[in-house]
Amino acid sequence: MVSAKISVQKAHFRLTIQTIVIAGKSTLTSETRQTDNPVSERALHFLKALVERYIREGQPVGSRTLAKDTGLDLSPATVRNVMSDLEDLGLVVSPHTSAGRVPTVAGYRLFVNSLLTWRAPSEDDIASLRTRFDVRTDAKSLIETASTLLSGITHLAGVVMLPRHERNVFRQIELLPLSEKRVLAILVTSEGEVHNRIMGTERSFTPSQLEQASNYLNQMFTGQDIGEVRKRLLDELKHAHASMDRQMIRAAALAQEVVEAAESRDDCFIAGQTNLMEFGELASMDRIRQLFEIFNQKREILHILDRCIAAEGVQIFIGEESGYALLDDCSLVTTSYRVDDRVVGVLGVIGPTRMDYQRVVPIVDVTARLLAAALRQ
Repeated sequence: MVSAKISVQKAHFRLTIQTIVIAGKSTLTSETRQTDNPVSERALHFLKALVERYIREGQPVGSRTLAKDTGLDLSPATVRNVMSDLEDLGLVVSPHTSAGRVPTVAGYRLFVNSLLTWRAPSEDDIASLRTRFDVRTDAKSLIETASTLLSGITHLAGVVMLPRHERNVFRQIELLPLSEKRVLAILVTSEGEVHNRIMGTERSFTPSQLEQASNYLNQMFTGQDIGEVRKRLLDELKHAHASMDRQMIRAAALAQEVVEAAESRDDCFIAGQTNLMEFGELASMDRIRQLFEIFNQKREILHILDRCIAAEGVQIFIGEESGYALLDDCSLVTTSYRVDDRVVGVLGVIGPTRMDYQRVVPIVDVTARLLAAALRQ
């Protein structure tokens, strides 16, 4: 088991959380920043109560409920006025179907930035995390375990990026005939990774033709970064240089497919996608289909994780802050993990914008530390 001790004493944990860097847009809208009247303490008190109840129940929050939650002796008219002020500031909105209000992205952002009290993970959560990181297994299994643990403890979708190599280089490709109009492409990279791909072709190739094509591709691309190889292949196919005969064009097309497969290999593990079906705002068939398409393709998620590699501390993307319309109803909480003082990957969770941030953020932070400790072993 992981031998490194992860301290979760309150004093230490406060130091950990102070390093959190919030990603995305500024706390308030431009209209809020320009106003001469900042958000009052009373309005902030109401916003905090509203967001906390909405996170718990997922239903628009009415004025009477807020008056009870805040414990303030105020008239219903005063409460309504405060809520109207928050709405004018763009921090809450009233859905058409309800007299209650729900937080906006700006409201969540102000809540996360200024109003949260971080809650250290429970001893049970820490024990569940620590005992599952078995250093006798390989790195890939540890990554898969981390994603499963994150989803299990937070009841959201856990995502963990595999450790990234600084440079993955094209070493060799071999094209072999399998049967009529089927070719096996074998790509070897400098990291010793072997990628196989069986591809259907429009015509049959002889072994000598495929050998000639393999030699051509190896001469063209050996020693080059995989990403650059993909770009060059796309360029070659797009412009179809006069010097390339039809056989070489076909070889480039085959190589492009296997190189893209190598680039889109399981760069991250995602677990617990079905947990998101428990949240009403994400449970429609259209939303579930869209989210599962994102999870299956992984490109958008990997792009977000890539953006977090160079960042310090925990990153929180709320709704539209991710930059992907299909994730506008979701939030992502991520942080990087290190091996030998070098950032090698990112992990986190994906859930609705009304996720329990005060519990989720510390769990993500601690999981990254435990994973890093296990990988160092």
